[in-house]
Order: sequence, then C-alpha cells, then structure tokens
Amino acid sequence: MIKIVTIIGARPQIIKAAALSRAIKNKYSKQLKEIIVHTGQHYDANMSQVFFDELGIPAPDYNLNVGSGGHGVQTAAMITGIEEILIKEKPNAIVLYGDTNSTLAGAMAAVKIHVPVVHIEAGLRSFNKAMPEEVNRIMCDHVSSFLFSPTKTGLSNLRKEGFKNDALPPYNANNPKIYHCGDVMYDNSLFFSEVAESKTAILDKLKLQKNKFILATIHRNNNTDEPKRLNALFTALNDICKESKLDVVLPLHPRTSKLLETNLDKKLYSEIKGNTQFKICDPASFLEMVSLEKNCKLVMTDSGGVQKEAFYFEKPCVILRPETEWIELVECGTAIIADASEEKIKKAFETLNNRTDLKFPKLYGDGHAAEFICAEIIKYII
Repeated sequence: MIKIVTIIGARPQIIKAAALSRAIKNKYSKQLKEIIVHTGQHYDANMSQVFFDELGIPAPDYNLNVGSGGHGVQTAAMITGIEEILIKEKPNAIVLYGDTNSTLAGAMAAVKIHVPVVHIEAGLRSFNKAMPEEVNRIMCDHVSSFLFSPTKTGLSNLRKEGFKNDALPPYNANNPKIYHCGDVMYDNSLFFSEVAESKTAILDKLKLQKNKFILATIHRNNNTDEPKRLNALFTALNDICKESKLDVVLPLHPRTSKLLETNLDKKLYSEIKGNTQFKICDPASFLEMVSLEKNCKLVMTDSGGVQKEAFYFEKPCVILRPETEWIELVECGTAIIADASEEKIKKAFETLNNRTDLKFPKLYGDGHAAEFICAEIIKYII
C-alpha cells in the first residue's frame, strides 16, 4: 500500500483535501493510506475545525499548532515539525495544496530528505513576486516530482519555466511529471452543491433573497493593512450597496475585522455600521459559502478560490486585486480586474451587473480531478 502524507493549514487547503480524502475512501482505500498533518496555520475554530466537521474530512493524525507569526517564524516551525513526521512515517510521497506557508514548508521539508512532492494546483502564476503566495507556489513547483495543474494556462506556465511535457518515468524532482487534471475545488463544488441547500440556513439568518445581494470577501494583506486601499474598497462597496439597492454580504476574516476600526475613515466606518443593507458577518463555513455563492447576484473578492467558485456557479466576479492567477476568467469575460480602485470597482460592477450574455465554459475539468490524481499517484509512485 502507498502511504501519502497530506499537509493542510489554511481553510482552502482543508476544503481541497476533502476531495482527495473522499476519492481515497470511496475508490482507492486498498491502494492508498493517507496521513493528514494540520500545521495549525489557521487556528481559529471558525476558520478550521468547522470544515473538518462539515466536509467529513478525517481528523488530522498530527497537528503542529504553529499559530500565527511572521513568515520566517511560522515557516521554520512548520519545516521542523513536518520533517520529524516524514522521518517517522516514511511515506512514499507528500501531497501539498496551493500556495501558503504550509505548502512551502512541506515542500522544503520533503525535498531535503528525498520524499517525492505532489503539488496540487501547480503552475498558477500571478507574475507578482511581491505576493508571498507567488513565491511559495513557484518554489514548491520547482522541487515537485508530480505537478497537477487545474488549468491549461497553468500547464503552459510550467512549460515556459522549463518543465517537459513528454518526460518519461521514473519521475522525481529532477525529472518531474506535469499534468492538466482539472480542479479539485470543482469536484467539491459539484459534490456539496445540493448538500449546502439543506444543511445551512445562512440566507434566512441574514435575511437574504436570491439574486438580490452581492457577496464580497476581503482578506489579503495589501488590502487590509493599507488604509488607502481598504478605504477605497469599502467606499466602493458601500456606494454600490446604496445605489444598486442590493445587499452586500461580507463574511469577514478575523484579522480584517480587527483592522476595520483602526484603518477605515471614522465617518465611513460609522456609515457602514449604520447601513442595514451592508451585512458584515462572521467567517462563513464551506457550505455557507457555497449557499451564498449559488444565490448571490455577483461576487467581489480578492480571494483566488472565491473567484473560481463564483465561476462554478455562473456568477460574474469583480477581482479586488491588480492581477489574478485565474486569467482565463478574465479572458472569457466573466470577471474583471478592478484592484482597489473605487472608480474601477464601480465601473466593473456596472458592466457585469448589466450583462445578460455571459458564457461560463467548462474550464476546470469534469468533476473527477481527485480520482485522476489518486490514479496517477498509484501508477507512478513507488
């Protein structure tokens, strides 16, 4: 039996891991044994534990409990803990998701002791190395043995960086195998779409009507930590809310919540608090987010994952960043990059809100990416 160690730490990774864990349980339990390591990068119960409970993910076999801290402190603690687990468990491979500090730490720990790295969501590029995530994903890709890209764009990026499309086995960090496999998050969105309707009451709780609200998420450091950007974002959201008569729903990351009172203009902060249509709420669980995404009119976000999920549920999206890894969303016209520009955000909203001809082609696979990944692991990892 092949033993894999799966590293998770941030909420998107926990959700993505559900797809692989489900595929192993339902189809590959005799060939694959999964050891789950939670780094504790997101340690708030609303940001972590609720996802295990909701999605039926097996409890972690290890929890490093690293908590918050600077990039160096946090990553160093993870590398130390992951290396100890890899030496103890002696897995055939380590499975990493996305682009967080947990991803980077897992890659560094594994490659130094010659444990093959499987990177899911490989090849994504914002081409902005000022983003910590961009550095993490590039470094992880370049020490991986198996790189699974959710998009053709991602695969093209890897080829441009020197990865060979026709590499022959055996595969390792010096001779990696690259794939276009579809997106495990699309697997999850299809699987949990109906479940969300019956297991969450967030629409009733927030008194929301279908297609009568905007779903917004803001969490990236450069948006939350820079008062000028944060004020532009919230001014735009507040004005759009008042002018369009649509509610704005903002499930707020704990870190952002703490910064609102200090970084927002006092008058704006007071106005938003008094606007009953501007609904700031606690972080949403995965099923609550699915319900919000399915039923909203439009999405505004600086989250890469939420951009995709909006597309899965055929909702237009305003991207609150200067760039996106999911460039195909922009190319097909369902998303517009507005950054933190008040003017661009309002213009993008007006454009997308008035469009009736948006097309949502099948860009992210057939909903069976996790099964494909498992089959390739079984086929090639010794």
